[in-house]
Amino acid sequence: MPVYEYQCTACNNTFELRQKFSDEPATECPSCGGTVKKLISSTAFTLKGGGWYAEGYSGTSGSGSTGCPSGGGCAGCPSAAA
Repeated sequence: MPVYEYQCTACNNTFELRQKFSDEPATECPSCGGTVKKLISSTAFTLKGGGWYAEGYSGTSGSGSTGCPSGGGCAGCPSAAA
Protein backbone atom coordinates (compact mmCIF):
# COMPACT_ATOMS: atom_id res chain seq x y z
CA MET A 1 0.00 0.00 0.00
CA PRO A 2 1.30 3.47 -0.79
CA VAL A 3 2.12 6.03 1.88
CA TYR A 4 0.68 9.52 1.41
CA GLU A 5 1.88 12.67 3.14
CA TYR A 6 -0.55 15.33 4.36
CA GLN A 7 -0.19 18.75 6.00
CA CYS A 8 -2.75 20.50 8.19
CA THR A 9 -3.68 24.02 7.06
CA ALA A 10 -4.56 25.04 10.66
CA CYS A 11 -1.68 23.75 12.85
CA ASN A 12 0.90 22.96 10.11
CA ASN A 13 1.20 19.36 11.38
CA THR A 14 2.72 17.06 8.73
CA PHE A 15 1.82 13.36 8.87
CA GLU A 16 1.82 10.22 6.73
CA LEU A 17 -0.99 7.74 6.11
CA ARG A 18 -0.77 4.30 4.56
CA GLN A 19 -3.82 4.00 2.31
CA LYS A 20 -5.17 1.80 -0.44
CA PHE A 21 -5.50 3.29 -3.92
CA SER A 22 -9.28 2.97 -3.52
CA ASP A 23 -9.36 4.87 -0.16
CA GLU A 24 -10.66 8.44 -0.09
CA PRO A 25 -7.99 11.08 0.69
CA ALA A 26 -7.74 12.25 4.30
CA THR A 27 -9.69 15.41 5.13
CA GLU A 28 -9.02 15.90 8.87
CA CYS A 29 -5.85 16.44 10.92
CA PRO A 30 -5.38 13.80 13.64
CA SER A 31 -3.91 16.45 16.00
CA CYS A 32 -6.35 19.35 15.81
CA GLY A 33 -9.16 18.26 13.47
CA GLY A 34 -8.32 20.97 10.92
CA THR A 35 -8.46 20.65 7.15
CA VAL A 36 -5.52 18.90 5.46
CA LYS A 37 -3.97 19.02 2.00
CA LYS A 38 -2.11 16.19 0.29
CA LEU A 39 1.58 16.89 -0.32
CA ILE A 40 3.67 15.79 -3.27
CA SER A 41 6.79 14.09 -1.96
CA SER A 42 9.87 12.73 -3.62
CA THR A 43 10.01 8.97 -3.83
CA ALA A 44 12.65 6.73 -2.32
CA PHE A 45 12.78 4.68 -5.55
CA THR A 46 15.82 5.59 -7.64
CA LEU A 47 17.50 3.89 -10.59
CA LYS A 48 21.27 4.30 -10.44
CA GLY A 49 24.18 2.87 -12.38
CA GLY A 50 24.31 1.29 -15.83
CA GLY A 51 21.61 -1.30 -15.35
CA TRP A 52 19.93 -3.53 -17.90
CA TYR A 53 18.89 -0.73 -20.27
CA ALA A 54 22.35 0.79 -20.72
CA GLU A 55 23.99 -2.63 -21.04
CA GLY A 56 21.52 -4.38 -23.32
CA TYR A 57 19.13 -2.04 -25.10
CA SER A 58 20.46 1.49 -25.49
CA GLY A 59 22.90 0.80 -28.35
CA THR A 60 25.74 2.20 -26.25
CA SER A 61 27.04 0.44 -23.23
CA GLY A 62 28.72 1.72 -20.13
CA SER A 63 31.07 -1.28 -20.21
CA GLY A 64 32.01 -0.81 -23.88
CA SER A 65 30.34 -3.96 -25.23
CA THR A 66 26.75 -4.42 -26.36
CA GLY A 67 27.05 -8.18 -26.83
CA CYS A 68 26.38 -7.81 -30.56
CA PRO A 69 29.26 -8.65 -32.95
CA SER A 70 28.48 -5.57 -35.04
CA GLY A 71 28.85 -3.35 -31.96
CA GLY A 72 25.40 -1.80 -32.43
CA GLY A 73 21.84 -2.69 -31.59
CA CYS A 74 20.08 -5.76 -32.94
CA ALA A 75 17.71 -3.88 -35.28
CA GLY A 76 20.01 -4.17 -38.32
CA CYS A 77 22.02 -7.18 -37.19
CA PRO A 78 22.00 -10.17 -39.61
CA SER A 79 22.28 -12.63 -36.71
CA ALA A 80 19.09 -11.19 -35.17
CA ALA A 81 17.12 -12.22 -38.28
CA ALA A 82 18.35 -15.81 -38.08
